[in-house]
Amino acid sequence: MPKIEYTGTFLRQFRELPKEIQKKILKSIRLLAENPKHPSLRSKPVQGAKGIFEASPDMHYRITYERLPGDILRLRVVGPHDEALKNP
Repeated sequence: MPKIEYTGTFLRQFRELPKEIQKKILKSIRLLAENPKHPSLRSKPVQGAKGIFEASPDMHYRITYERLPGDILRLRVVGPHDEALKNP
């Protein structure tokens, strides 16, 4: 089971989201910690950003993350689809 690590950017963006979206994000983080390949996350590599992946808490929001040695997932960015993928 991977360990989850957060960037300052991720934490700041998360705090700015509406509470109902935060709940969806937290559920997705739990799923990432249990199984990063869980089908409901729809995880896939971010095009044009080597080593960065995206997960989908819902159809409008994205979490970007990278896999680090030692079974660590570093959560990088969270927000609306286009904004999150602009600078993953």
